[in-house]
Amino acid sequence: MSRSAADRIAVAVIGAGFIADYHINGLRAAGGADIAVLVGRRAEATEAKAAALGIGRAETDYRRVLDDGAIDAVVIATPDDTHERIAIDALGAGKRVLLQKPMALSSEQCRAILAADERAGRHLTVSFMHRYFPEVRWLRSQIEAGTLGAIYSVRLRNATPGADWNDWFFKPGNVSGGVVMQLGVHGIDLMQHLLGPIESVAADMMTARPERRLADGRTVRTELEDNVLATYRVAGGTRVSHEMSYTELAGCDRFRLELYAEHGTVWLRTERGGAAINAPSVTGMAGWSGPDLPDEPLGAAHHRHWLSTVRGEAPADDTAAAGLRSIEVAETLYAAAQAGTRMPVGGEGEKAGCA
Repeated sequence: MSRSAADRIAVAVIGAGFIADYHINGLRAAGGADIAVLVGRRAEATEAKAAALGIGRAETDYRRVLDDGAIDAVVIATPDDTHERIAIDALGAGKRVLLQKPMALSSEQCRAILAADERAGRHLTVSFMHRYFPEVRWLRSQIEAGTLGAIYSVRLRNATPGADWNDWFFKPGNVSGGVVMQLGVHGIDLMQHLLGPIESVAADMMTARPERRLADGRTVRTELEDNVLATYRVAGGTRVSHEMSYTELAGCDRFRLELYAEHGTVWLRTERGGAAINAPSVTGMAGWSGPDLPDEPLGAAHHRHWLSTVRGEAPADDTAAAGLRSIEVAETLYAAAQAGTRMPVGGEGEKAGCA
């Protein structure tokens, strides 16, 4: 597809749950797209949500969207166990695809999607929203410029109370894991986006709250992990500790990141604000300071970038391959926790704590 910036992209959002709002609002904030259709499982609820969001068409069968030549692109924001089938169908129909994380239930399913994407001409983007936050873009520019010197260690937290808006988040089969797959993959991708490939992992996991009360009053029991402490060794030598929780009433604002480097310290999304740096040789001043970051609606930069790839103004990014890599790291975390070993991603393990 070759389009000018003036061309508007007709987008269908497949999935009418909680995360659909992020994509719809982000597309509208980005500009240049028309949300033509909302697809959901239940007709009445989908029609009501479409009307509330000002979307003129509602469907319950995503294939009707894929058969519609007027639709240029689709956002897939459905439960995890549907990603493989819908993504392969959408790519086969010639649509540009923005696929919600986690990419699929397993690395095997991810590879099947990537094969379909290769046949389609690389039309797939996997949705990793954290990459596009202003503070993340700023930090990546500092790392790429080498201003911080060698990066020694990073502490990352992903923590929320846990999903309470649907029971499928807690059911094996609908999902392939708990907090690691639902929340931790954001942090896994963020680390690899900033620092490079995660080469080996170790992890300790637990289920602190086996019984969950949902917002609609239902109770669901689960054995999926909800608290995890993981450590990563990243290409280049950086050590990362990654804390993941689905049980924190306050949690953190998307994530909390502390980076400790040769020439200073950087904190993102902490009590010091969106971004703070203490690096006198870099900033020319003692103590903490903060960069000027753009104030923009949530999701605007993310969806603006995606639409630029749809128009052909920007090349396909690395998120499809990164989606697979994040699942490979997650699968290695589960294996390492079960075996009590440190494991190279995609390889055999060594005893935890050993060099």
